[in-house]
Amino acid sequence: MSIDLEIARAATLQPIGRIADRAGIPQEALEPHGKYKAKVALDFVSRVRQERPAGKLVLVTGINPTPAGEGKSTTTVGLGDALNAIGQRAMICLREPSLGPCFGVKGGATGGGHAQVVPMEDINLHFTGDFHAITAANNLLAAMLDNHLYWGNSLGIDARRISWRRALDMNDRALRGIVGSLGGVANGFPREDGFDITVASEVMAAFCLAEDLPDLQARLGRMIVAQRRDGSAVTAAELKADGAMAVLLRDAFAPNLVQTLAGSPALVHGGPFANIAHGCNSVIATKLGLHLSDVVVTEAGFGADLGAEKFLDIKCRLAGLSPDACVIVATVRALKMHGGVAKSSLGAEDVGAVRQGVVNLVRHVENMRKFGLPPVVALNRFTTDTEAEIAAVQEAMAGLGVEAILCTHWADGAAGAVPLAEAVMRQIGQGAAHFAPLYPDAMPLADKLRRIAREIYRARDVAIPAAVAARLARFEDDGFGKLPVCIAKTQYSFSADPTALGAPEGHVLPVREVRLSAGAGFVVAVCGDVMTMPGLPRVPAAESIRLDAGGRIEGLF
Repeated sequence: MSIDLEIARAATLQPIGRIADRAGIPQEALEPHGKYKAKVALDFVSRVRQERPAGKLVLVTGINPTPAGEGKSTTTVGLGDALNAIGQRAMICLREPSLGPCFGVKGGATGGGHAQVVPMEDINLHFTGDFHAITAANNLLAAMLDNHLYWGNSLGIDARRISWRRALDMNDRALRGIVGSLGGVANGFPREDGFDITVASEVMAAFCLAEDLPDLQARLGRMIVAQRRDGSAVTAAELKADGAMAVLLRDAFAPNLVQTLAGSPALVHGGPFANIAHGCNSVIATKLGLHLSDVVVTEAGFGADLGAEKFLDIKCRLAGLSPDACVIVATVRALKMHGGVAKSSLGAEDVGAVRQGVVNLVRHVENMRKFGLPPVVALNRFTTDTEAEIAAVQEAMAGLGVEAILCTHWADGAAGAVPLAEAVMRQIGQGAAHFAPLYPDAMPLADKLRRIAREIYRARDVAIPAAVAARLARFEDDGFGKLPVCIAKTQYSFSADPTALGAPEGHVLPVREVRLSAGAGFVVAVCGDVMTMPGLPRVPAAESIRLDAGGRIEGLF
């Protein structure tokens, strides 16, 4: 059993009603799912947003992830607990974990040590069923599309130009490309099809960006599923699928309330990946948290080049949010990997490697400043870190005028993140943030891609094949030119090459294809070799997950 799991199981959880009281949520607004988790009723969500002012918004992001671990979710939880400990009314807003990583390579996504959201096993598995509802809504649309073809195709859909894919919240490379409807006339018209992982689906993105149920249904209706022979789009609303999809999503759309080990309220809702989607929890949960608290701490997935850029350029733009502070999480171990040290050698002191790898952190600090966000660095401490290695990071940050706060929340809980909480409140108190997106709405789509590639990835340029450029031009001709862009690429590097660690520059970002997510409200650019349906590793985490003799889950985290 892992230490994290031992700590979670040893904790005494409070009834969810008590956590709701602490958050200012009345009991009649709770829809309990057992003793320790609940949905928050949508009518209360709407009312509180009208009646109470919004608090401050703090974004937690990180360096490019490595196998050494960075602890971004753990830091988000630790910071929220610490803010409560110093007298702030803080809430934590996180994404729901996908089953794909849980059974694939990453493990759980609920924090660690004494900075966890609980009940950990529930959250990492089926939780309140939100992802199943999103999967079902996605696949209902796919079924209605094929049914429409079967019964005469009155909309004139060109079966060669169907873009809607099925979804499954599991890593399964065999489903990336399939042929369906085999077996004869009764089973429909055979055609090529495929699956995306649920967290990469447009339904997930629309779910997380919608303001309320009417907005959600409208976004579902705008989703483009196919084209006619003349190139005109066919939408979910034309298939009359949007209403039924919204019905499937109605209960899931209510935010989920849980708690940390320290008893802080946490809203865990929605979960798009940040490497192949926009990587942020739901707008409705974030805004609920803002109107219930003085400070909301939220995270964006993977490194700041992906999750934070999308949080700022997509979520904040579309939802009218403006963050007040930013935290970038790093570890000495991860910086040593960016400096060329193998994972097996991370235990030995190597100040030179830290200084070489800290360029990755420097790049992220510079990038956040381009959005008008002066960041605080959270240096998440491991027992193998030496004083000289820590000093090397802090010296590099001091040269940029940035505080690098040593954090021990994994071991010490809220107390280990109090200095970080105090630094964040100093930033908020100074009013130092002057947030602005990286590019204007009116900029052409290709130029938006180029702006992100050059300013955030430090690429020399983007490689856009003629066919992709033609699709971008068509999107603009059809009235979608003002949408933000969502770049899907590897999370491990600023480039499209996952092995190019540190801070590469002068590379070219290859755009493989572009997809219009008209319902979600952005254009996706798929770059390099990234896949929207991941595969399992050679030794998947699922091989170590089991039930013990007492029926308890082992190996999940």
